[in-house]
Amino acid sequence: MGQPESREYRASQEPGLPPGQRLQRGWPVTHYGPVPKFKPDRWEFRVFGATADGDKHCWNHEEFSALPFSTVVADLHCVTKFSMLGAEWGGVPARTIVELAPPAQAVTHVMVWAEYGFSANLRLADFLSERTMFATHKDGELLTAEHGFPLRLVVPHLYAWKGPKWVRGVEYMTADRRGFWEERGYHNLGDPWREQRYSYQEEPGDGPEL
Repeated sequence: MGQPESREYRASQEPGLPPGQRLQRGWPVTHYGPVPKFKPDRWEFRVFGATADGDKHCWNHEEFSALPFSTVVADLHCVTKFSMLGAEWGGVPARTIVELAPPAQAVTHVMVWAEYGFSANLRLADFLSERTMFATHKDGELLTAEHGFPLRLVVPHLYAWKGPKWVRGVEYMTADRRGFWEERGYHNLGDPWREQRYSYQEEPGDGPEL
């Protein structure tokens, strides 16, 4: 009899997995630093920077929770090489935020800001994907604190570090600049299908102009 296939080998045959990824059962907790304590009376979501009207737009937790709720079934690909397939994410589509607080015409990128100063930069086109979601729920249940409650960004077509936990706002930018992990050696774009894991893999045009 032949030897049973390893988990990694089986995963390599799994449809829908980017190169170098393995199928994950369950959802590991991965983050840097402590889990912030949620204080609903102090929580605020802000859109600022190069807005179309030049103003800052803010929602408190009650107001944000009242925004139109939507769901999307999408995968999550972690740069640590695990992938979680077919999760249902519920929350507010990024497109809804853009409709409510439009960017100026010159905006090309956004910086998504989270607790403790964490940030992730995205091209505006990635942010505007119909599958990009400010998630409050997974599979019909509220996110746990360890997984980003009350709000995390999910960008299914990019590595998961591009979707920070504990999101507090979005900055519209007219030029690209690196976020927290991008400044620490991760790829500026983060496409898992091209295995864009680290900054040394960047090609001309992938990163901000110096």
